[in-house]
Amino acid sequence: MIWKKRALYSLGFWLLGIFALMGRLIQLQLVSTEDLTKHHVNLIEASVNQRSQEMVVDNGRGNFIDRNGEPLTQEKLPVLILFPFLSKMDWDMTSIATILGISSSSLKNEIEKNDKPFALGEPDPILLTKEQMEKINSLHIPGVFAVNKKYNLTDYPAEQLIGIIRENPNELKRRYPDKELSTQTLIGVSGMEESFDEFLLPEGKSKLVYHVDGDGSPLFGINVKYVDPANPFYPVNIKTTIDTYFQNEAERLVDEYGITKGGLVLLDIQNNSVLASVSRPNINLKDPYNGLGMHNMMIEQQIVGSIFKTVVAAAAIDYNLDEPSRMFDCNVINGKPDLQHQYGLLNFSDSFARSCNNTFGTIARELKEIDPNILEDYAGRLGLSEIVGWAGDVYHFENFRQLKDEKKGRVFTSEDAKKDQNFVYYSGIGQHEVRATPLAIVNMMATIARGGKKEMVRVASKIEYKNQTTMTEFDKKILPGETIAPYTAMKLQKLLREVIINENGTGRWFQELPFEVAGKSGTAQTGVIGENNQELHNKWFAGYFPYKNPRYALVTVNLGVPADEGGVNPLFADMVKLIYEKEQQNQ
Repeated sequence: MIWKKRALYSLGFWLLGIFALMGRLIQLQLVSTEDLTKHHVNLIEASVNQRSQEMVVDNGRGNFIDRNGEPLTQEKLPVLILFPFLSKMDWDMTSIATILGISSSSLKNEIEKNDKPFALGEPDPILLTKEQMEKINSLHIPGVFAVNKKYNLTDYPAEQLIGIIRENPNELKRRYPDKELSTQTLIGVSGMEESFDEFLLPEGKSKLVYHVDGDGSPLFGINVKYVDPANPFYPVNIKTTIDTYFQNEAERLVDEYGITKGGLVLLDIQNNSVLASVSRPNINLKDPYNGLGMHNMMIEQQIVGSIFKTVVAAAAIDYNLDEPSRMFDCNVINGKPDLQHQYGLLNFSDSFARSCNNTFGTIARELKEIDPNILEDYAGRLGLSEIVGWAGDVYHFENFRQLKDEKKGRVFTSEDAKKDQNFVYYSGIGQHEVRATPLAIVNMMATIARGGKKEMVRVASKIEYKNQTTMTEFDKKILPGETIAPYTAMKLQKLLREVIINENGTGRWFQELPFEVAGKSGTAQTGVIGENNQELHNKWFAGYFPYKNPRYALVTVNLGVPADEGGVNPLFADMVKLIYEKEQQNQ
């Protein structure tokens, strides 16, 4: 009886094993063929890949171009594609080598050391002329193709603004649960690549495919098939507002002046579009999430310091606290001697030009007594506490944002703070809880230059189909909410110009520039102690030019530097000179 029971148990285990194996086979062959395990493995796709060799010449993802239509993130290069089966057959190697101007032996060596299709010379491919491409393709040699292959640039301008792409099957499935996409599909994980991701998704790859058996030998002869989505509309191009020349020069200057955290933003005032945006530190492409490189400092909250006095000045003008005859004691700060600045008695205009702290701390308190919400109101009127990047409905996207990661600014973080005398005083000089993004600050300057007209900032002007027809345009849009009156803007313009022309103004260094500049400086205490036990500061200059016919707004910022280092005036000045010289060349 015992052996019968053992036999039954053994038979039961065997049957369970067989059923489990059958279940697994059913799962692999019928149920989870396109979505196996938490990694979402596509078994059909993997099986096809095992039976073929392919060279992708265009991954199908959309592109970014500058305002003149030049590519920013990708480029198509004329290259020679060779398939490894050439090493097993006789073919006219001599003719190809002659066209290329290389030896047959070197060409043969390249083919023999590759077991997959490759572009000759990669990672630095040999570039072909149009004439060479025509000669090579006219020979009709199987496995030899002269094509334009699209390459993703590893070093491209405005990398934090544009963003990066990566393979991420889990995120891909989360974003697009209803789309049939390869698990190897690249998606945007930051910047505009992420914001515009759904527009940029590929309709399919353009590739050369060659079918092989298990030994890598031809399965259906030596015919190589060209596979193309054949859609005349895709992939699309995102036409950015970036000017490649200004962008490249801006990055060069930021690095030349040793800015390791900070950067600049240059705006075209007429179109309220970003011409250049530089953020440091750079992205570490090998390990992007390690460090601050993935953070676009130009759209993140920063301590702004005296730049915020522009907001206080606007409120002071409207509430008649800017009487020219009124004098402020600029030897003190919050009732105590100012140990850093001894400016004596100054009127309102001179206080703004020299950036007197006591004047604007005092006015901020007076505004609080009128209404505790005034500072927040005027920060909103000038766009400092708003999302200023372009937003609106595009196709089925409601409230689509060009800058998905842009942060709002703020003045206070609590109702109690806006009623506290000391908090309000230091908020009036841009300290305490006051924060704004560099993008919002440069937009404030553009708003003032336009006479108070507050607009959204664009980083893209349109989306174009592959055939260069327009899918959608991002027209200029008014930034919602109250703004300052034209009269207030006019008085602010004069104050900002006084910063430059006043012999003691904080921007007097810009008096000799080829464009007349109006602007405001800022040196913000961060409360962070760096090396040598020194407190670190944020150094700013923001303004617009030419003063009488404004065309550009510019903000430069160096974050977290000692008080006696890292000034941004030279950077601002060099950008102004560079723009002037470019305009002169274009005349």
